[in-house]
Amino acid sequence: MSKALILLADGFEETEAIATADILRRAGIQTTISGISGAMVTGRSKIRLYSDTHLMDADPTKYDCLVIPGGDASVEAMIRDSKLLELIRNFYSSGKVVAAICAGPLVLVKAGILKDKKATIFPGMERNLDRPRAEKVVVDENIITSQGPGTAIEFGLKIVEVLLGKPTSAKIRQEIVA
Repeated sequence: MSKALILLADGFEETEAIATADILRRAGIQTTISGISGAMVTGRSKIRLYSDTHLMDADPTKYDCLVIPGGDASVEAMIRDSKLLELIRNFYSSGKVVAAICAGPLVLVKAGILKDKKATIFPGMERNLDRPRAEKVVVDENIITSQGPGTAIEFGLKIVEVLLGKPTSAKIRQEIVA
């Protein structure tokens, strides 16, 4: 069974986190929501979410995919966390899926894994990428990026496709009428 770890910090973008978690869980991917600063995390729209675990208590070796939702304050906190950046580098170098949406790809830039990679990001932030793309969701090797809250369903479905294949992604797409 595939396992995903979704990282949240205060200020996370709720739509991106919840929609992605829902899509992954519908597909049967064991999905853990992890707060990097504690058990309760508050989103950009002040929606509070209890995480399944604190990042310090999660064993990253047990996951196949790392997901980073956007949200300016959340992304800023992640960029300043050297242990988190090292975790991202380890996921990437191990060939595991690293996925980021909205401003989340900035964390991947800071971790150094988007160098010379095709990627997308929230519109207007493209200057931060080496090879920006206009598509809503972009895959380059084991990195998946997406543009923002309105692309969260496609982002989640692409993660499912990469982890479990097109038939499973198509099944979930049909079930949710996407």
